[in-house]
Amino acid sequence: MEDLIQDLRTPGDELVETHISWVLLQNEDVWKLKKPVSLGFLDFSTPEKRRVACEAEVRLNRRLAPQVYRGLMPITRDHHGRHRLGRRRHEAQGEPVDWAVHMMRLPEDQRADRRLAVGRLDASDLARVAQRLAHFHADARCDDETSHYGTLEVIGANIQENFDQTRETLHTYLDPRQADEVEAWQQDFLYRHADLFEARRRSGRVRDGHGDLRLEHIYTGGDGDITIIDCIEFNRRFRFADVAADIAFLAMDLAWHDRPDLAESFLASYARAANDYDFYPLIDFYESYRAFVRGKVSSMVAGDPDASAASRRHSSRDARRYYLLALASERRALLPPRVVAVGGIIATGKSTVAEGLGAGLAAPIVDADRTRKSLLDVSPTHPLHERPWTGAYSPDFTHKVYDEVLRRADAVLRSGRTVVLDASFRSAETRAAARQLADRYHVPFHFIECRAEARICRQRLREREKHTGISDGRLEIFDEFVAKWQPVDELSGREHIVLDTSTPLESNLEILRQQLGGWPPIPLPRTSKP
Repeated sequence: MEDLIQDLRTPGDELVETHISWVLLQNEDVWKLKKPVSLGFLDFSTPEKRRVACEAEVRLNRRLAPQVYRGLMPITRDHHGRHRLGRRRHEAQGEPVDWAVHMMRLPEDQRADRRLAVGRLDASDLARVAQRLAHFHADARCDDETSHYGTLEVIGANIQENFDQTRETLHTYLDPRQADEVEAWQQDFLYRHADLFEARRRSGRVRDGHGDLRLEHIYTGGDGDITIIDCIEFNRRFRFADVAADIAFLAMDLAWHDRPDLAESFLASYARAANDYDFYPLIDFYESYRAFVRGKVSSMVAGDPDASAASRRHSSRDARRYYLLALASERRALLPPRVVAVGGIIATGKSTVAEGLGAGLAAPIVDADRTRKSLLDVSPTHPLHERPWTGAYSPDFTHKVYDEVLRRADAVLRSGRTVVLDASFRSAETRAAARQLADRYHVPFHFIECRAEARICRQRLREREKHTGISDGRLEIFDEFVAKWQPVDELSGREHIVLDTSTPLESNLEILRQQLGGWPPIPLPRTSKP
């Protein structure tokens, strides 16, 4: 195989080696070859097995990167015994002796880990990634076979395999107490929360996903386009999983790169885009699982005698850090959890405030408008302009909406995280229900009441009519809505924060930051995002 690589490599090519692949990087093309290895969880030991794996890689990765994966290419030998890479099948000479995946080379400065390193990856980029993944997961295969991989039996076997395969090396990176702790926690969590895993499986959240969702596999184009490459093709057991396991991989990788704030922001964006808040109670488990897998892979490279000394040293450092991250996933959240409800009369800007607050806290936002439309199985921008207080806005259905808002918020709180609620909360009853949720988890509660003069609200509603949006609030119901508003006199001054939303948003967000806190600013590298 070394001769093969040398034959195919041309002047100027860059060779990247992983524990299972060789990758030749050229100006516009990438050629990826499988190493002839059998590691238990994958088998590339024969040319035929490598061909099958290459075909699967092209087919599966075209789901998220159709323009990148150009096809399967044969590798042949000419009459001099030199290996050649046929750019098309008819150019090949002789029978194939091996196979390569042909890819288009993407700009390195668009790779997410490179962008993060120079301060050019932010929450808005990750929101687009979340949106792309939500659509991908919604369309991904989901049937009895994929569902099987979400059973406790399969998940438990995956966990046990990780610890069995690292039994001889784990103590190189963790002391015995730490090693025992992470194993005991993962095993205990799985069986203590069996009902949650089963509920996810039954609700169709176990799908044919990506399986290796790391920053280095994500490219963010200047036009906002998101391209994701290099999914797991060699073992469906690592790809068929709860979508939570997919997004946990990227959240874990962001934390590994010292950006837990962006990890939380990404999770919040995905929850909204996918209408899935029920992953939150399981996300720390899956982040620990993914970190341990990465630690295992790094420790394999660190112990590979064929790898370079520099690669072994680098992988050894990575392995310890991943294992420690797997251990840290069971710890308390960095920010203390709380329930923040943002409400007010229509067109007072409550959703705008909630968006800014959610960004500052890197917290998920559960809003009544999207929740109402998801219960009706319509898109968030689908208008529901019925007669006031009837149909989708009848008292009975509105009660169901608030119940679902609080149910979703409960899922977030179970994970020990802050949640932001965005609804009018026009009655003392709805505000009391949100406060009771906070009391149930023994966390602080804050109600932010957005206020603005009636003329400003009416002006905003007139402007809103010109655009397609999520809110169904409109001018003809404004006066009646105002008449139905119940003044907030049941909350203490500590819990009740009033904002004048006719003033600049930045000023109001600063008021909230001073009272509620938030993630501290992250120092940017010298090169900042333009």
